[in-house]
Amino acid sequence: MNNLGESYEQILNVLRVLDSKSNFLNQIRVPKLSDIELISLALTAEYLSIDSEHQLFRILPDNLSDKIERTVYNRRKRRLFGFIEILRSKLASILVPYEEYLIVDSMPLEVCKLSRSARSAICKETFESAPDKGYCASQGLSYYGYKLHAVCSIGGVFKSFDLTKASVHDIHFLKDIKNNHGNCTIIGDKAYLSVDYQLDLFNSNNIRLQVPMRNNQKDYKPQYYPFKKARKRIETLFSQLCDQFMIRRNYSKSFQGYKTRLLTKITALTVIQYLNHLANRKLNNIKISIT
Repeated sequence: MNNLGESYEQILNVLRVLDSKSNFLNQIRVPKLSDIELISLALTAEYLSIDSEHQLFRILPDNLSDKIERTVYNRRKRRLFGFIEILRSKLASILVPYEEYLIVDSMPLEVCKLSRSARSAICKETFESAPDKGYCASQGLSYYGYKLHAVCSIGGVFKSFDLTKASVHDIHFLKDIKNNHGNCTIIGDKAYLSVDYQLDLFNSNNIRLQVPMRNNQKDYKPQYYPFKKARKRIETLFSQLCDQFMIRRNYSKSFQGYKTRLLTKITALTVIQYLNHLANRKLNNIKISIT
């Protein structure tokens, strides 16, 4: 495993370049561990695949261990959700200022086993944010939880993403795409096949939606091979999130905590891509030592 302290300093230097402020929250007392340092610590833990906060605080360096308690760390990290997203967006804009071609896809996120869903209290604070039952056609399984929708560049940088209930169909995410992107071509799979949505995206924001046709469709034509090949990039990113960042492992009990964990993992992935960019390494070579 890479050195926690050195990796923390590397990531902290990146965040300080993005934003000169040390604290984002309005607090009466100036905290010993600043907000930018707390975010850096959270991203470092995700990069090193330290998924347990208990384990993280056992191995903290001496210069960090006496600055914050675990419960305070957890509460402040949830409150910093919006600022983490701002930092992630800045990094994505630097890596990909403008992309003519984007890729859209979704992945299932299970919060607990289907047999426990009726008695589970995870993320059920409100009906709007509560998980529900859904079906993943690509994996052929029913599950209980959420669905992560994401848009990435051809190079493999997440441009935007959203979290919905598991029962929400992929095609409804195209409404959010219309608000966040324009003048581009978006490549998707058959789940996004809809003539009405294609026309709406093109007429409203000049977005060309490229999806493969079904074999039994009239005037069937196979999808342009470069588009078919490029779409695998987002599937590789999802695999990296499942492998190194363990995005499908859930310890959160509240929805705020759950979505903060997801955002932290995706932001950590983007930070490592940025460090690879600075070092002229392959952008998506994630399992490396940054120290």
